[in-house]
Amino acid sequence: MNATAIVLGALGCCLGSSACAQPWPAKPIRITIAFAAPGPSDILARAVGEKLQIALGQPVLVEARTGANGNIGMEFAAKQPADGYNLVVVPVGNAAINPHLMQKLPFDIFRDYEPISMLATVELVLAVHPALPAKSVKELIALARSRPGLMSFASPGVGSTPHMAGELFRSLTGLKDLVHVPYKGAGQATLDVVGGQVTMMFSQLPTALPFTQSGRLKPIGVASPKRSPSLPDIPTIAEQGLPGYEALSWFVLMAPAGTPRDIVNRLSVETTRVLQMPDVRERLRAQGVEPVGGTPDEASAWLKRDYQRWGELIRKTGIRLDP
Repeated sequence: MNATAIVLGALGCCLGSSACAQPWPAKPIRITIAFAAPGPSDILARAVGEKLQIALGQPVLVEARTGANGNIGMEFAAKQPADGYNLVVVPVGNAAINPHLMQKLPFDIFRDYEPISMLATVELVLAVHPALPAKSVKELIALARSRPGLMSFASPGVGSTPHMAGELFRSLTGLKDLVHVPYKGAGQATLDVVGGQVTMMFSQLPTALPFTQSGRLKPIGVASPKRSPSLPDIPTIAEQGLPGYEALSWFVLMAPAGTPRDIVNRLSVETTRVLQMPDVRERLRAQGVEPVGGTPDEASAWLKRDYQRWGELIRKTGIRLDP
């Protein structure tokens, strides 16, 4: 075989082999979000994406695929090529709550996705109407026991994290007569608590903060494991007699299952680095979002923990979302 034939043969082999493909990343990366702007998914995707494209040298595009309680975006992301160019921001509801509420989902959170890194948490605060004669969780529980069936909590909808926070509260306190009032979104739910039509709600901090600061809602407990920097004088619910109480909204960056591990690891490192940048942290915290970061294994452990504990609560309460 002459030298020309050897070169041509090697070239043909290279063109047909992934080993000779351009190093990743060689084209734009897409981050899918399953909920419309200006929610936390969009805020996180854009804040992280803007910095990732500098670190990776390729554009990072954010694309919303909304509807069906986030399931349309989740299904779309699961079916994309596992090549490192398709990512998705996954909220706790789609990862750890909906799989227990719905018998048939178009995806499996453990089979169809690879965790990359925890992105952030969003704290919940237990807020009541200012006229309610309760200044603490202990007083609220006592008041609810004295008014069986007359007190209620609002949520943005069945299966939402605020709803699960309320169900956990009912379960740990034994307040079975506390009435759940679901809405189609946080806005109207909040306004009805402000207006006195509903007693209280477990609200995501970015939603509640303007109302607590103006005195139209009274915060009495934080649902996170530690006190919030935004409400430093408000004790956690766990501190106030419900040890182990914890309810957090969180968001994890994932990729389709089968994405090469070296790419997943690189994305995890770069994402964590972005979330540690002072300007990114300041930008997110100003909107009530706490950056996290971390390894794929840490993200996986977080997911498995909440998948198990929310599943146990849902089975105990018998909540369903299926028609």
